[in-house]
Amino acid sequence: MAQGLQLSQRLTQSLVLAPQLQQSLALLQAPTLELKALVEQELQQNPVLEEAATAPETEVQEKEDSDTETESPAEKVDPAEPPEDVTHDATAEKVDDGPVDDFEAEFERLVQLDQEWRDHFAQTNLPTRASAEEEEKRQFMFDSLVVGTSLQEMLLTQVRESALAEEQWPLAEMLIGNIDEYGYLKATVEELAASTGIEVEKISSVLKVIQSFDPAGVGARDLRECLMLQLERSGQQNTLEYRIVSDFMEALGKRRIPEISRGTGQSVDEVQEALERIARLEPRPGRAFLPDNDQYILPEVYVQKSGDDFNVTTNNEHIPHLRISNTYKDLMAHRENSAEVRNYIREKIRAGKFLIKSLHQRQQTILNIAKEIVRRQREFMEKGVAFLKPLTMVQVAEIVGVHETTVSRAVSGKYMQTPQGLFEMKYFFTAGIQTASGDGLSNTSVKDMIAEIFKKEDQTKPLSDQEVVRMLQEKGIVIARRTVAKYRTELNILPSNLRKVY
Repeated sequence: MAQGLQLSQRLTQSLVLAPQLQQSLALLQAPTLELKALVEQELQQNPVLEEAATAPETEVQEKEDSDTETESPAEKVDPAEPPEDVTHDATAEKVDDGPVDDFEAEFERLVQLDQEWRDHFAQTNLPTRASAEEEEKRQFMFDSLVVGTSLQEMLLTQVRESALAEEQWPLAEMLIGNIDEYGYLKATVEELAASTGIEVEKISSVLKVIQSFDPAGVGARDLRECLMLQLERSGQQNTLEYRIVSDFMEALGKRRIPEISRGTGQSVDEVQEALERIARLEPRPGRAFLPDNDQYILPEVYVQKSGDDFNVTTNNEHIPHLRISNTYKDLMAHRENSAEVRNYIREKIRAGKFLIKSLHQRQQTILNIAKEIVRRQREFMEKGVAFLKPLTMVQVAEIVGVHETTVSRAVSGKYMQTPQGLFEMKYFFTAGIQTASGDGLSNTSVKDMIAEIFKKEDQTKPLSDQEVVRMLQEKGIVIARRTVAKYRTELNILPSNLRKVY
């Protein structure tokens, strides 16, 4: 059979996301702060868009206004999909807009379009922006945030204040560079000596000085040495705690209290008291210097109790309020502008209109999903976590009228401020466990009940997983032992043999 190159044709189908659809999905999925950055980026790239100086002076409410009344069911679209008026090709655009040179008619349509969006934002009852005083306080808070000193910086400062000779400073800096964020030396003295050519004794002498620095226990090579350094710092070398850490570290880790009692010749009660004092030591000396990874969260949705009902509102304060600039609409009316200029402006206006509509659809989708969550989780809103009901994204998607992937994108990274506190919107979507009465109970509620059972147990007689299963069955909750073990592990609760207090 002859070999060679040849040409062939093949017809295939593939799904390609249009740029507009990709933008719409990005807006839907972005949390508030990220959304604000995306909109500001679009403001810089699209000259026909401008941000309104002030927001309408109205409170945010549920969106059940004239838009619903004037829009037929056939006109409603999935917020994750692009609106029809921006998916036409260039030919359809010319047909919709009429003759290219009909400036007066086109200008009138642009003026009407701009007015429609202004009326829309007025009707959606967006909240007022914060007052000047509130903005000043908020900015002062952000300006007051300072960057903490790292553990390495703290140790280097102490090097220059220690009794180390200046020629020993480079060696101290090398050792500090090998101390991890928790305060432990991650390389052995022998390894450092082999890599630097410096004698082991010199490195050990400098390390001993570093181990005298604050925080106590820093520079240790393992947990045993870390605890011993802290006990030595407080002058407890001759105590039972020091002997346990020094000679019975393995038994301590496995809480073999009788073995420690026999080895030290002390009673079980005395060993137990010593272990309680050891537990007050810091196993990670560098913990206080870890960077603050707390994230600032802006609630996407607010839920407030009003009489016997709950009001659900979206947070529109931090989303720029956009409109089409009158300047560029005026440019469209000038007959002397070339067709290239007019086409450029027309495309930017179309992109701006799509962005504004996508922002509205995003807010409306999140609001609709939040309202359905609150409706189904009413008992949670009134009574707390124990009353959280099973809920899936498919159930919410069917009511809202979107695909479940749209629900997933809409709740991703979003938070809801409720009467019970601040919760991620995904928190309300959880599988359920059937009760004896036939009702559903969420996994989160069951896990909370298990945590409460272990919290109230007798520590001298800790409960086994099977006993917890029996206690839950008495409450009408049928659950397997392995499920209890799984939830116990997720709650960071040790098995019963390791929880026992002698």
